[in-house]
Amino acid sequence: MADEKSVQVQQGKSPAGAERTRMRRIFAPEVDIYEKADAYILLADMPGTDEKSININLENNILTIMGSMDVKRPEGYELSYAEFGVGDYERSFTITEAIDRNKIDAAVKDGVLRLTLPKGEAAKPKKIKVKPM
Repeated sequence: MADEKSVQVQQGKSPAGAERTRMRRIFAPEVDIYEKADAYILLADMPGTDEKSININLENNILTIMGSMDVKRPEGYELSYAEFGVGDYERSFTITEAIDRNKIDAAVKDGVLRLTLPKGEAAKPKKIKVKPM
């Protein structure tokens, strides 16, 4: 692992200057971050979302993921009790210059967002070959 982490978690912070326009609950999705030799992999649990309902922004070294969910109720039924909360997801991370911003990739499947944050060449571990003298 690198000495200086390239991804730092910011709890409960909205992007600078952002103001919410929807009055809905906001959930901070639970996230796992894995480090590989060439990238960081971020997995965020965002049930009820798909590729159309997720927005990812990178501005001033702040990576923000936002998503919205709507529960579809069966036609002809009226809800009498619910334990599942409906709202929006929002979470922010500070990333360093060690991340190659042009190659960040995102995909979602079954409510799990997968972000691949490739390391720049300077941040990748290097194997130095030893030659005889």
